[in-house]
Amino acid sequence: MNILILSCDTGGGHNTAGFAVLEELKRRGHHAEMKDPFHLSQNLAARHVGSFYVKLVQRQPKLFGFAYRLGMMVTKLPFKSPVFHANGHMTNLMSSYLEEHPADVMVAPHLFPAEIFTSMKQKGIPCPKSIFIATDYACIPFTEETDCDYYVIPHKSLTKEFVRRGISPDKIKPLGIPVRSAFTSALTKEQARKKLGLSPNVVYYLVVGGSMGAGKVKKLVKYLALCRKKQEHIIVICGKNDALRQKLKRRFRKDTGISVLGITNEMALYMQACDLLFSKPGGLSSTEAAVTGIPLIHTTPIPGCETRNRLFFRKHGMSLFAKSTWRQARLGQKLIRHPQKVQRLKQNQKAHISRDAAQKICDLIESMESHHL
Repeated sequence: MNILILSCDTGGGHNTAGFAVLEELKRRGHHAEMKDPFHLSQNLAARHVGSFYVKLVQRQPKLFGFAYRLGMMVTKLPFKSPVFHANGHMTNLMSSYLEEHPADVMVAPHLFPAEIFTSMKQKGIPCPKSIFIATDYACIPFTEETDCDYYVIPHKSLTKEFVRRGISPDKIKPLGIPVRSAFTSALTKEQARKKLGLSPNVVYYLVVGGSMGAGKVKKLVKYLALCRKKQEHIIVICGKNDALRQKLKRRFRKDTGISVLGITNEMALYMQACDLLFSKPGGLSSTEAAVTGIPLIHTTPIPGCETRNRLFFRKHGMSLFAKSTWRQARLGQKLIRHPQKVQRLKQNQKAHISRDAAQKICDLIESMESHHL
């Protein structure tokens, strides 16, 4: 089969979910590729839609939260949103690309490509079968505007929400959020530490800044450093946020108990090796943590879908949260000293989060070919 995965650079989670499906499809011998549809355009604004979005979140998270709430209100109106019409301008470019690169199935781990598919259908442009993958534990604004063959959602308990928002129950598949195979490996904590060169006798706190670079990471690390005990080490992963990495390195340059990293391809290993994770409640990063089985303290969310992710994880006993950064640090350090609470969190993660979502999604893709929908 030929499968085209379309995502956008508005946060790392969408792309990461797409790569997880891409990895499994290639393992099965299918021809698959992943593209950002806006990179097909010569329009500079279109090509940089992802960076515009990320800068908004980094600099004005409250404004983003307002935009999210506004989007939820717009969904109740009897006409298509401005977001749908903006994505509709990409239909001709997408159609031209598909003429040169035919696909049997298109997969969208992001709303924008799903809106492009829908606009193509409404304009009578031939469009392959399609799957939308929700990467947050909520039905995000404008999902109901789309018309895909299937909607993969993170958990069966979210089915009613998607149906209430206008998605046909026959199209909904509660298969989970796909993660890459590295996160589902059977490595023990000891094996992961050996691969990373970490000590077997140290308690490791892992602090992840997230692809957006938002949040109070510097303050959280400062508080953890103030109250940590001997034989406790803090590892901070800043990702693409080089400014944060440089600030932390300067601030803690004399503290041998703090390691500051930038971009890493070993996130799965770090989650497997460490004792506790502090992370924003991104849908994909929270799923990776649950699949790995690391106790999770959610830090302050970006208002909107991350708030919903945090509420979902807390409701199902898969993470802990405190409003202030200081309380987040203390909550994590208290948790690590209560093995029974740690075990309960891990059991809840295992009970509610699918480890094999990528495989199930690829099974669905293959069934679409065989059943000729």
